[in-house]
Amino acid sequence: MGTGKRGLIATAVTVIGAVAVLAAPGTAFAAPSPTPTPTPTASPTAVTNKDIEAVRKQLDALYHDAAVATDAYNAAEEKAERQSAQIVALAQKIVKGQEKLKKLKARAGAAAAAQYRTNGLPDGAQLVLSDDPQEFLDGTGRILQGQRATRSLIAELTQTQQDLKQYAEDASAQWTKLEANRKAKATAKKRVEQQIAAAEKLESQLEEKEKKRLAELEEQAAHQAQTAWLDSGVLDEIGGRASAAGKTAVAYATSQIGKPYEWGAEGPDSYDCSGLTSQAWASAGKPIPRTSQEQWKQLEHVDVKDMRPGDLIIYFDDASHVAMYLGDGAIVHAPRPGRTVTIAGAGSMPILGVVRPDA
Repeated sequence: MGTGKRGLIATAVTVIGAVAVLAAPGTAFAAPSPTPTPTPTASPTAVTNKDIEAVRKQLDALYHDAAVATDAYNAAEEKAERQSAQIVALAQKIVKGQEKLKKLKARAGAAAAAQYRTNGLPDGAQLVLSDDPQEFLDGTGRILQGQRATRSLIAELTQTQQDLKQYAEDASAQWTKLEANRKAKATAKKRVEQQIAAAEKLESQLEEKEKKRLAELEEQAAHQAQTAWLDSGVLDEIGGRASAAGKTAVAYATSQIGKPYEWGAEGPDSYDCSGLTSQAWASAGKPIPRTSQEQWKQLEHVDVKDMRPGDLIIYFDDASHVAMYLGDGAIVHAPRPGRTVTIAGAGSMPILGVVRPDA
């Protein structure tokens, strides 16, 4: 291996500390522990398991950062969609308000024209000048009605003008927020692409035998984490049965197995982690937030021992990954770029908590 390759691996050793594995290929919850590859000793420049482990940790860090940025992108996109819808609704209100104002002004104009036709005399003055007592009595009632109608017309005109002003101000505020979220979305998109590109570049510089050892170490790390989780006795306490909606969500998620991960995707051909879980529950008639962080914030939390198939397991301290629990210690999830929707061990990543969409 050339000095450039050796420098790359050496740099990886010092750049990144331990980061838990983001995803494991295949069914990590049931996989046997791989036999460690013996450390080569024939050459002083040979790449050791320690070196490859450093690369694995660096890749985990890059993909984790990409997952965080993906959540930020999805959140900004969701907000932008809501704000766009609000702007459309406000525009419709403004159009209706302008039509109403036009009609009210026409009514006011008609009233002014009627007064002009009576030589501009107020109704009260015309009534006083009348010689017919009955006309006087009838006119009194009409004047009172007219005064009430005039006050109502003026109040309605004033309120409509105020509403239009408020709609315009609200629309302007929504535009400002929309532009801010577009910028946040663009920033997050750039960050995702940078992190994925860096990870792909790092992987591309490994030789085939090194990539194989990297995959073995990834699987071993996931298996060890899953084993430790199972050894805690957690499955002895988990016995919840899926709800009807949960069964539908599980059926949807598992039917997507084999489809590629794509950041920002919500199907039907590809998914990111929260795109898969949100669409699975949407198929069950239970819309949930789009991002793993909002799923963690907004959905009801349940204890791990109480979880049941269909519940969502949120991973890492920053809630940057989510998977669906299937039962028997297994999950289905969209792991990361370069992987497909797959089944893995529920304990193969650090669990933050569990949420229930249909609590």
